[in-house]
Amino acid sequence: MTTFVDRVELHVAAGNGGHGCASVHREKFKPLGGPDGGNGGRGGDVTLVVDQSVTTLLEYHHSPHRKATNGKPGEGGNRSGKDGTDLVLPVPDGTVILDRKGNVLADLVGEGTTYVAAQGGRGGLGNAALASARRKAPGFALLGEPGQAQDIVLELKTVADVALVGYPSAGKSSLISVLSAARPKIADYPFTTLVPNLGVVTAGATVYTIADVPGLIPGASQGKGLGLEFLRHVERCSVLVHVLDTATLESERDPLSDLDAIEAELKEYGGLDDRPRVVVLNKVDIPDGQDLADIIRPELESRGYRIFEVSAISRLGLKELSFALADIVSRARAAKPKEEATRIVIRPKAVDDAGFTVTLEEDGIYRVRGEKPERWVRQTDFSNDEAVGYLADRLNRLGVEDQLMKAGARSGDGVAIGSEEDAVVFDWEPSMSAGAEMLGRRGEDHRFEEPRPAAQRRRDRDAERDEASQEYEGFNPFG
Repeated sequence: MTTFVDRVELHVAAGNGGHGCASVHREKFKPLGGPDGGNGGRGGDVTLVVDQSVTTLLEYHHSPHRKATNGKPGEGGNRSGKDGTDLVLPVPDGTVILDRKGNVLADLVGEGTTYVAAQGGRGGLGNAALASARRKAPGFALLGEPGQAQDIVLELKTVADVALVGYPSAGKSSLISVLSAARPKIADYPFTTLVPNLGVVTAGATVYTIADVPGLIPGASQGKGLGLEFLRHVERCSVLVHVLDTATLESERDPLSDLDAIEAELKEYGGLDDRPRVVVLNKVDIPDGQDLADIIRPELESRGYRIFEVSAISRLGLKELSFALADIVSRARAAKPKEEATRIVIRPKAVDDAGFTVTLEEDGIYRVRGEKPERWVRQTDFSNDEAVGYLADRLNRLGVEDQLMKAGARSGDGVAIGSEEDAVVFDWEPSMSAGAEMLGRRGEDHRFEEPRPAAQRRRDRDAERDEASQEYEGFNPFG
């Protein structure tokens, strides 16, 4: 059964915003008291957060579809809908987020680091929020926006200071078990280690992490064996440690050829040329192992490698190795540039940026693209004439009408707002500028006008009575 997963494809969907409410306040002696529809609630976000207690992506391997809750619709009495609950997904430290094309979206390193993978939709405004001096009684509300949805790829790159590389059964797991408190599975057959093992080492005042990379063999960078699956785990390390088996039982292998083969795979994978190398000659407690170490040591020194002869069984040379690695890690940490304080970058829009574009496509359709027009279309209930009029008014004020005319659009031409997948298409009539105010005044119901003061009502009644009396006094029933 799979217990470790370091790459998954995750389907995330944020919650939809709740619809606004179109409602009229009613009470005794005041059946039409004005609009009181509340706003819809915001949809929940899907957020990834680094959690040190999580070490694998196994949970998302079994359940790759994740969705936040929707916002609740607004209600009458100016009651807004409840916001959707955010969905927080814990991920291991060192998780890289990519889109399906392989572009890096985020690199999550450090406890508590977050990334919003899908943003919840906005709630629609109720008719109370849409009321104005010009539109006193809107008979419509805005729809909630759909939440974002996307497919992302999560890749785990182990956050380790030291990476042990080498052939299977070279003794990497044994070294981790004696250098740290980790207890990996150990045996003398190939591919004992099927997952990267991670241990914490304390050497004096320095504490660092050490990990082994399983299954590196010739051809690993092209997918042979297990190496390709785990090569990504060496990318964050400060130093690479070649663990060479000086007591190998395979006649066609020797430590030097093993080193050359592993270096070739690391070079093929790329991005690791700047990492310092250390060579560990393991299993020198065996007589043949010590003899072979003495033979190959001059060649390794001539190549510029720093060499340590160790034995995981007798613990020979482990203290020297541990402190040497701590020194390299400390110098690497000191050489890293200090993280600057978070800076807020302000990028003002160009003065001629209208916020949308109008383009003529090959099929003769004029397509309008822009954040505001597309959002307004998603918020519009096209079964309500007043809502459509409100949309026309907004588009006209934004300048869409003028841009269409400048682009050469004529009466009856097709206009699409939005992308090809979810566009709203209509036949354009160049009457928005003349009719936008009329459309914008939809919903002005005289029944919702402010009541006249009592004195004014008395004066109006007296005037009507006087007018009726004058007509009666001039009436002759006998002709």
